[in-house]
Amino acid sequence: MPHPVEAWTLLADALLQREALICRLGEGRPPRDFAGLFVADDEVERLLASLPGLDGPGPERVAAVRAGAAAPVVKARADLAAATDGRFAALVRSAGLDAGEAEVLALLVAVEISPARQRLVAYIQDSVQLPRLTLASLGRIFFEDEHPSARSLSPGGALIRTGLARLTGEGPWATLVAEPAARLIWHLAGDGAADPKLPAGATIRRAPTSVASGRPAPSVPAAPKGRAGLLLVHGGDRESRLHAVGDLGLLITTPPAAEAEWQAVIREATIGGLTVVLDLAEPLPASGRDAIVKAGHLGWVLSSAGEQPLEAIPDLPWREMHVHDGVAGDEEWQELLGRAPDPAYRLSREQLRLVAAAASADGGQVAPAVRRLAGGHLDGVAVRIRPRREWDDLILPPEEASQLRELAGRHRGRDTVYGQWQFSPLPSTGVVALFAGPSGTGKTLAAEVVAGELGLDLYKVDLSSVVSKYIGETEKNLERIFGAAAAGDLVLFFDEADALFGKRSEVSDAHDRYANIEVAYLLQRLETYDGLVVLATNLQRNIDPAFLRRISVAIDFVPPEEPERRQIWSRAFPSTAPVSDLDLDFLARQFKITGGVISNAALGAAFLAAAEDSPITMRHAVLSVKREFQKMGRLRTEKEFDRYFDLVSRNADAAPAG
Repeated sequence: MPHPVEAWTLLADALLQREALICRLGEGRPPRDFAGLFVADDEVERLLASLPGLDGPGPERVAAVRAGAAAPVVKARADLAAATDGRFAALVRSAGLDAGEAEVLALLVAVEISPARQRLVAYIQDSVQLPRLTLASLGRIFFEDEHPSARSLSPGGALIRTGLARLTGEGPWATLVAEPAARLIWHLAGDGAADPKLPAGATIRRAPTSVASGRPAPSVPAAPKGRAGLLLVHGGDRESRLHAVGDLGLLITTPPAAEAEWQAVIREATIGGLTVVLDLAEPLPASGRDAIVKAGHLGWVLSSAGEQPLEAIPDLPWREMHVHDGVAGDEEWQELLGRAPDPAYRLSREQLRLVAAAASADGGQVAPAVRRLAGGHLDGVAVRIRPRREWDDLILPPEEASQLRELAGRHRGRDTVYGQWQFSPLPSTGVVALFAGPSGTGKTLAAEVVAGELGLDLYKVDLSSVVSKYIGETEKNLERIFGAAAAGDLVLFFDEADALFGKRSEVSDAHDRYANIEVAYLLQRLETYDGLVVLATNLQRNIDPAFLRRISVAIDFVPPEEPERRQIWSRAFPSTAPVSDLDLDFLARQFKITGGVISNAALGAAFLAAAEDSPITMRHAVLSVKREFQKMGRLRTEKEFDRYFDLVSRNADAAPAG
């Protein structure tokens, strides 16, 4: 592994040469075979003589050797202190090492990368089993009283708390071996791969070249020596919080779960000159607070959706920043997608980043990427309806049809009203619509038509997948729904919403109390959602008044009158269907049923005709209406069925053709 001759390697060589001379001349220790494998008689004599109070080679001989080798060591130390370029010098600055700590690290690394130096260390330590330096040897090499030497490897020493080195072995203190981190060696060798011991999901964002000067960002408090800069960022989405930190090199991770992961985070941030961003879903644990305080040379950011409790904040000077939900602007769209913002989507910075990654794999198409962004989270709890039907497919009285068009216009005009005209968006820019009316009156179809008009997907929420008997689970499911919906700018459709949005009950037991919490949470989430929500209910009076105050548009869907029923019957049979002798006026006049029942009756008539291999006739239509009445538990009356009453009163299979 080639390494350039730098000041730190030259210092290591000078120190090792001096120590080898001391061993050979000052202490009279010649090289010998099988060093460290046994203790010979002459070695016992030499060891006894070296103990304090006994006659030995004498400190004057050692001092003479040190004096003779001083010049190269002094020069190498001065060159190392003056070096400002190169990876090692940058590492010393990033780790906040003083001159002595840098010298110890230089020696450890130089030995680690050179087999020749390792043989020399084995000779100095008189053991072929010790190619790395022990604490005792470091104390002997760096003999000056003020030098940190072995202290830099104490539990609170600079090389340990920065994760750049560790001690191995289980013997006496003097025999513990100092070992530089493998990630550090690879870094000095030019390898940029991140530490494999980082927590899963950790990511690194390098600073732009213009700001990669090693200076602290304006948003992170500058750190005096031994004290970390700490910034608390909360609110908004994750990407907007990162954006608020500034153009820094960042190591972004969730809090590590083990000590080895903490060491890897601190080491990687130290090597790369990075600020550590801890993405918190809950308060920082005590282990995290301790780790931040010990890593006093780094800048730290605690990023969370909500404010951190005071007791969870590390004992360091800190300042706080609140971030509002940030919609990605022109700059972010240009940077990530190379285009101006699409007015159809109101994406946050985090959402835009995910969309850009998906779009790059799909030929740059934004719309499929946005749908994919939401669909991956919603498909388990909601049914996706890709709108295919249009206004012509919806048969409603003029007043209700006009209200639906106003609903679509209200959603489409949000940028104008709240943006250009600067109306207050409180509580949010979202639109909440209430569709009230009996089943089959077109509420789902109306929601589909509005979604199609806006170019959005419609998600029909499956309440059975949302409501849970377990405390707190319903809120989690709802948060999952609203969070995913916000990412995709889509229409949320809650059918039979009174089951979830109904009136809050009197608190008579714990169940009532938690049910009310769910309703309150849902109201709060509705108020902060910026998209379009449609609540469908059979009975408007069942909806909690608190929800009614949040409704932007309320539309009553009433059973169709005869003219509307006639149109629905005519459109229920496709132009390609073989029909014969269908009296649509009779069907519309006699049967006061909803559009949903009409559609089902027309489909049932088609299957009856197909079974007989014949065109669809009045007999099939009337018999199918009979089946629909049976499903609804509705009586068949002679007034309604008129001349077909005998037909539906007899066995359908034996009935003659009408």
